[in-house]
Amino acid sequence: MGGALVDLRSDTVTRPTPEMRRAMYEAEVGDDGYGEDPTVAALEAAYAERVAKPAALFVPSGTMANQIALRVLCPPGALVVAGRRQHVVIYEAGAAAVNAGAQFHMVEDGDGTFTATDVASVRRAADHHQPAPGLVCVEQTHMPAGGRPWSLAALDAVREAAGPVPLHMDGARLFNAEVATGVPAAQFAGYATTVMTCLSKGLCAPVGSVLAGDEDVVSEARLARQRLGGAMRQAGVVAAAGLVGLRTMVDRLSEDHARARRLAEAVAERWPGAGCDPQEVVTNIVVFHHDDTDALLAHLDAHGVLVGTIAPGVVRLVTHHDVDDAGVETTAKALADAP
Repeated sequence: MGGALVDLRSDTVTRPTPEMRRAMYEAEVGDDGYGEDPTVAALEAAYAERVAKPAALFVPSGTMANQIALRVLCPPGALVVAGRRQHVVIYEAGAAAVNAGAQFHMVEDGDGTFTATDVASVRRAADHHQPAPGLVCVEQTHMPAGGRPWSLAALDAVREAAGPVPLHMDGARLFNAEVATGVPAAQFAGYATTVMTCLSKGLCAPVGSVLAGDEDVVSEARLARQRLGGAMRQAGVVAAAGLVGLRTMVDRLSEDHARARRLAEAVAERWPGAGCDPQEVVTNIVVFHHDDTDALLAHLDAHGVLVGTIAPGVVRLVTHHDVDDAGVETTAKALADAP
């Protein structure tokens, strides 16, 4: 690396704020394996309230939260209906097959969503000797589509088409959707049997995600967490940062969204045919196509900017708390004369 000043690889690279560090130092802790850590309990209750679910569970990562939902909600051998580019499908190292014995029925999600017809057709196919769906999974916001949020209408249609089949919402960036659309997170989550959110992305906590649902589902999820090795002991030291994130870092996500729009404008100006429409960048992710990503990443690195790829020929820029306006302008200038 060339001494990067601006890190746009992901919103997971954020560092905990001074308030988070103080809260971590002062956190009251106990053994969460016994359910005795008061700070973890407070975080779980706070998240459950934000998404209007009866209970929640603190876990080390978003991937674990998704995998727990699959284990608890989807019978082995059943189908998981999901968009072909969703995180749970292509960015979790094939974990669903290992952890849940599930198989994906992948549907097109070019705009970040899929349709009620997609779900209904899978349910009908079960009457013709094909595997039955055990779970529907949506991603809110949809990262590979440039952080696009699902609308309430689209969620409502998919939920209705699913019928008795449960729905899991991978809400890793759920609060980005809330801020971008003005729709409360609880309203989005109301269509889901379970919902999870990462605290270590836009909310700046150093580690952790929370999975919420009905009390019986979360009770099963707690056992699944133990089986996956995710039970933690004095975890209040990290849960404290998540509490600060929920309290102080949601409203400021609008700043990340505005900066992403500025970067999208720079990309569209430099490469009009790269598939990046600034009007469609409403959260904190910019995705575009480039013929030589190695050359582009090397050029940006030489100008003090780190970015990443999410597929062959597909580049991603992610804004977050640790990228300010000056960093965005540095990146825009570097993009302007990029190969």
